[in-house]
Amino acid sequence: MAPRKLHLPDSAAVSESAADGRRFAPSAGRNAAPILELLTREAPARGRALEIASGTGQHVRAFAEALPGLDWQPSDLAPQNLDSIRAWAAGAGLANLAGPILLDAAQPGWAAGLGPLDLIVTVNLLHLISHDEARAMITEAARALSPRGLLFLYGPFRRTHGFASEGDVAFHARLAEQDPEIGYKSVDEITAWLRAAGIKEIRTVEMPANNLTFLARKT
Repeated sequence: MAPRKLHLPDSAAVSESAADGRRFAPSAGRNAAPILELLTREAPARGRALEIASGTGQHVRAFAEALPGLDWQPSDLAPQNLDSIRAWAAGAGLANLAGPILLDAAQPGWAAGLGPLDLIVTVNLLHLISHDEARAMITEAARALSPRGLLFLYGPFRRTHGFASEGDVAFHARLAEQDPEIGYKSVDEITAWLRAAGIKEIRTVEMPANNLTFLARKT
């Protein structure tokens, strides 16, 4: 998949860099704590972890600091994001945080080169890519997981009964105006794609601001 140029609520802030190259996304700053609270409860104590779509690099640094038993591999589709990810990693000086790699997670075949992985995390990605790309990413991530490996998917999703709020309706509409192929995926769609990929142990956890986390463990 090619990187999309979308106007998002964080777009202006993310475009500004600190002197050392770090960029800051306000949404990543806001959701880091609840994501970490859940992740530290559910993640394996040790092993290999991949973050898909690391963006600015804020999250993966926090993950590596909070979960030192995991060796973290950040990744992103957009080459321009790698410098910010490197800058956040360099500022932490963490031995368990590798340099970022370019990764098109919707492209079949990457699991063979990166797996087996004990944990795969992606935050606020699935509503920004098409249905075909989202399903391909989930399928490949399932292939990359080790037995009992965990796929952690966080973001905004449509519930079975519809959108969780009027704000979600409006945000989905703004995304669809920019690219009709993207927008919110439903809980039922994500669950079906996970099951088709061979993952049967699936839980959803309500998160702040009407977001959800899918906890999908490979059995």
